[in-house]
Amino acid sequence: MRFVLSSLEDIDKVAPEFIAALGDHKMVAFHGEMGAGKTTFINGLLSHMAIEDHVSSPTFSIVNEYFSESYGKVYHFDFYRIEDEMEALDIGVEEIFEENAYCFMEWPERIDNLIPENCVSVHIELDKAVRIIHLEL
Repeated sequence: MRFVLSSLEDIDKVAPEFIAALGDHKMVAFHGEMGAGKTTFINGLLSHMAIEDHVSSPTFSIVNEYFSESYGKVYHFDFYRIEDEMEALDIGVEEIFEENAYCFMEWPERIDNLIPENCVSVHIELDKAVRIIHLEL
């Protein structure tokens, strides 16, 4: 499935379609170069999910936990600064992955061996001013 964002305003239109397209899948690995828009798109998804907490990038904390009345627990990971998979294990990533919660992961390639098999891949690419989001179920 492919989504095209011509501007940031398009996130509000695409977010409901994207969440619906996930179906029962809750583990989502976001791939893309630095600046492709992974964090911005995930923040748009969190907004659509009616997350009322202050949404911020988990770049330094590695993981942020949120709660949505409609979707339950939602985790946003940013593994960019992680040194190795042991560091992810130390923060309890395996236990979190076992929960029935949404997990949106940036830089998942840093913990390749820990990613669950039921994880959905999303590739975000920037083509001039347009962001193209590929969802692979």
